[in-house]
Amino acid sequence: MAARDGAAAASITATLTKTFPGFAPGWLTTSIFRLDVGHARAALDACETGLRLAPADGALRVQQVRCLIALGRRRQALQAAEAAQDAVAGSPPLLHELGNALSLLGDYDRALGLMREAAARGPAEPALNYNMAAVLRFLGKFEEAEALLDRVVAEAPGDFEAQGARSQLRTQTPDRNHVAELERLLEPPPAAWAGEVQLRYALAKELEDLGRYAESFDQLARGAAVRRRHLAYDVAGDVAAMESIARVFDAPWMARAAAGADSNAPIFVFGLPRSGTTLVERILGSHPKVRSLGELNDFPAAISALGRGAGKQALIPMAAAADPKALGEAYLARVAEHATGAERFIDKLPMNYLYAGLIAKALPGARLVLVERDPMACGHAMFKTLFNQGYPFSYDLDDLGRYIAAYLKLIDHWKGLLGDRLIVAGYEALVADPPGETRRLIARCGLAWDDACLAPHRNPAPSSTQSAVQVRRPIYTEAVERWRRYEAQLEPLARRLAAERGR
Repeated sequence: MAARDGAAAASITATLTKTFPGFAPGWLTTSIFRLDVGHARAALDACETGLRLAPADGALRVQQVRCLIALGRRRQALQAAEAAQDAVAGSPPLLHELGNALSLLGDYDRALGLMREAAARGPAEPALNYNMAAVLRFLGKFEEAEALLDRVVAEAPGDFEAQGARSQLRTQTPDRNHVAELERLLEPPPAAWAGEVQLRYALAKELEDLGRYAESFDQLARGAAVRRRHLAYDVAGDVAAMESIARVFDAPWMARAAAGADSNAPIFVFGLPRSGTTLVERILGSHPKVRSLGELNDFPAAISALGRGAGKQALIPMAAAADPKALGEAYLARVAEHATGAERFIDKLPMNYLYAGLIAKALPGARLVLVERDPMACGHAMFKTLFNQGYPFSYDLDDLGRYIAAYLKLIDHWKGLLGDRLIVAGYEALVADPPGETRRLIARCGLAWDDACLAPHRNPAPSSTQSAVQVRRPIYTEAVERWRRYEAQLEPLARRLAAERGR
């Protein structure tokens, strides 16, 4: 398995379980292998066979939770995690692993409790401290998170991901920063390219905090260039997909498609990454009748289930031919795994802008909130963000320009097609007039006014997005014009946007 020799691993695990069917650890190994290669259903079957042999085995219990997460069975996974707690109680590594699983399920308070117990029962390894810091960040406990990351960096100086995470936790100051340390680690850069990327993004962020803007952008550009070189990506594919979506989901399609599922519970919040979607989510989620479910992948997953294995272009006409009601019901069934307990819920997946027409038809009672931001400001914000995954167009200014231009054309199409169904929330307008714009947004979403919506920074709900630190601050305007500090460096983005939009 370590050598990624799947055929040999499959042969060995099959022989192991066939020859020694009563050996529970063999079923655990088989389950781990099957999950590692993406066969979640088979992994769960192997795990449950092992549990029938050894129901109190903590490692098998944790593996069962992992398998259920991979299958999207959130409620069952939470129940399995509850059942696993006694089995892992005496083992710091298993407490840590179960805490990680609960973090993936969004149960951050319980995750933190298990991780704290693991740390109390044994030496806190750097990996445990790093994962605890991540959960603390989601919960808004930034000082404690930074203290743990300081320990990680001291004990594991080669953990460059920890360096990057630490730099993001607060605004660095002249008397309290890590610039010298980061510069030392980059002379020369680490042999592993991913480490260099982490360090350059961290250094760029800290230099910007200190007002050293030219140096900051230089580090950012160098880090982004390294990241881009290691991506197998062509922006033309995404541009073509957006053009195809606009052609297929047109007015005749909208007129002939059947009615969708009956529910007014969903509020979709979408827009380009770093456009302000998290701010809008926190405003709406501050309402007592609304609960945010975070960045759900449930609508794209419901579409993908229509044509398993189909490529992006092939899936578009298949989705257009689907029964909107069946699609809406499939989505609602997936969301039911989160057992919201609220009258309304927020699905804040930025990329849902690709599916706005389908969402509008499949869920006619849903509210669709599009968050808009100045393309240059949004492009700069994306370019300076090192995303954990996704958004491969964000590491090259020319790619960014082509992608944003195609996105804007698609949004123009949705505006023409959906009209008033699309609730547009402008980031610049929102931060300039929070009371007025917030009242308009709440009313458009069909909610009664509540003063809590004016203080989204007091919203205690966890946030696991790139904006987890910023959303704990009162609404501020500094980000509106920040990109202008780099107008010269961002010229390739401006030039490509102008060229694409002029066509």
